[in-house]
Amino acid sequence: MADVDVFSSATDLLAALRTGGTTAAELTELFIRRIERYDGRLNAVVVRDFDRARQQARAADQARARGETKPLLGLPITLKESINVRALRTTVGMPAWKEFRSVHDAPVTARVRAVRALLMGKTNVPHMLADWQSNNPIYGRTNNPWDRTRTPGGSSGGSAAALPAGLTPLEFGSDIGGSIRVPAAFCGVYGHRPSETALPRSGQ
Repeated sequence: MADVDVFSSATDLLAALRTGGTTAAELTELFIRRIERYDGRLNAVVVRDFDRARQQARAADQARARGETKPLLGLPITLKESINVRALRTTVGMPAWKEFRSVHDAPVTARVRAVRALLMGKTNVPHMLADWQSNNPIYGRTNNPWDRTRTPGGSSGGSAAALPAGLTPLEFGSDIGGSIRVPAAFCGVYGHRPSETALPRSGQ
């Protein structure tokens, strides 16, 4: 594998994929092993979809071998738990919705799939996305990767915790009143809140 690791930027990982320095399958296994080894201490990636991620990685490598190109082709990523992904649970930490599984992808999910990102799973949130920490009755508390006695913030707290811990190279969250910006500040990562109309609000 090229000179990249779990702390490499998404840009560097995509460059390595394009030049053949690594494969989507190798990267996916690298991040899955990292999650399995370290996420027990953080509780960031609470919904996991590793089998489908592995299948998508193999398909991405085959597509690249055929000369296909897409902006995120072969890059493993995660999404905030509140974002609908077909067949995965979306609970927003609500016990009443503990068993809810979406039958469709949210617009943001559909868009990342369209550019061939590989979804490994979804990250923790506070109850109803309504707190500046990420703790709920279903998945429990997410810890700050720099100091596990502290919070990573919320509501995209699992998102922000996963990035500096090397559990994912790219995460999609959501933000109305600081839900990307606050966790990014708490965890020392870059968080971008797009313009209000850049993405549909539906599907979460």
